[in-house]
Amino acid sequence: MIRDKKHIDELISACLAGQLDRASQQELDAWTDAAPENGRYFEHRQQEWFAAISEQQKAVFDKDRAFTRFLEKTEESCVRTHPATNPPRQFRLSRVWEYAAAVAITVVIAVFSYRRGEQKVVSHYTDIVIDVPLGSRTELQLPDGSTVCLNGGSHISYSQGFGIHDRSLTMTGEGYFEVQHDEELPFLVNTPNLSLRVIGTKFNFRDYTDDKEAIVSLLEGKVNLCNLLRKEEITLSPNERAVLDKESGKMTHERTAATNAMQWTNGYLFFDEELLPDIVKELERSYNVRIQIANEELDHIKFYGNFIRREQTIQEVLDILSATGKINYRQKDSVIILY
Repeated sequence: MIRDKKHIDELISACLAGQLDRASQQELDAWTDAAPENGRYFEHRQQEWFAAISEQQKAVFDKDRAFTRFLEKTEESCVRTHPATNPPRQFRLSRVWEYAAAVAITVVIAVFSYRRGEQKVVSHYTDIVIDVPLGSRTELQLPDGSTVCLNGGSHISYSQGFGIHDRSLTMTGEGYFEVQHDEELPFLVNTPNLSLRVIGTKFNFRDYTDDKEAIVSLLEGKVNLCNLLRKEEITLSPNERAVLDKESGKMTHERTAATNAMQWTNGYLFFDEELLPDIVKELERSYNVRIQIANEELDHIKFYGNFIRREQTIQEVLDILSATGKINYRQKDSVIILY
C-alpha cells in the first residue's frame, strides 16, 4: 500500500528531473528501500518517464541542426501569417532566442534527467544470481562475452548493467574465468577476503566460505590482487598463484603449474599441496557426501594428488589418501570419519 501517493509522485518526478535536494533524495531512497512494492512502483514510474526518450534518440540528436530547423519553421510561420502582399512586419530576433533557449533547456533537462534516472534504474534492478548445486558444474557466458565455469557449491551475482556500466561481480566458491579484453571496463571479482582486478586474462579463483585458504592461479595475462584482510596488494604473472590463509590473513605468492588449478573443469580433482580440511570440503562438494575430521592435528596436513571424479568413487579416493599413512577413515551411518 502506497501512502500519500501524491507526495511520492512529486518526489519521483523531482528526482528524475534532477531537482531533489539531499534531504528529499534521502527520503525517497528510504521509501523505495522500505518495501519491494515501493521499489517496483518507482521502477514503473521511471519506465513511464523514459518512454518518450531513448538512448538512440540521445545519440542522434544534433542541437545545431535542431536550432536551424527551428529558425526555418519560425520563418515559415511568419510567411504564412504575413503574405508578401502585405508590408513586412518587423521580426523580433530576441523572441527567436527565447524559443531557442526554451528548446535547448528542454533538451538539456531531458538528457540530464535520463542519465540521473538511468542510474536510479540500475540501482533498483535485481541482481542476476547463479547458484551451482553440490556435485555439479555450470558453464556460462557473461554479458560482456567473458566465460566462467563454476564448481559445485559456488555462487556469483552481478548487476543487470554488467558489461555496460561496469564488470564487477561478487563470488563465493570456485570459478575458472576467461575474460574478454576491455581496458575501459576492468573485470572485478570480489569476495569477503579478496578483490581481483583484470583487463583480459585466464585465471582460476577459489574462495569458498568454509575453506581455510583462498587460492588464485593465473594462466594468462596479469592480475592485480588485493588481500582485504591485511590491505595489501600483489600482481600475478602467468604460472603464479596467491594462497591466502584466511585465519592469519597471510598471503603467499609462488610459482605453479597454473593449468593444474583448472583440471576440475574437465572432471578431475587436483590437490596441489592443499590442507586436508579444504580437500575434505572439495570431496564433499564433488561427491555430495559428509566427511568429518576427528583429530585437530590433521587440520595441518597437506596432500598432493590427482583423481578422476567421474571414474573414481569417494572410497577409492580415500583409499589412496590413506595409503600415504597420514590418515585412516571409517564410515558411520552416512558420515565418513577421518582419523
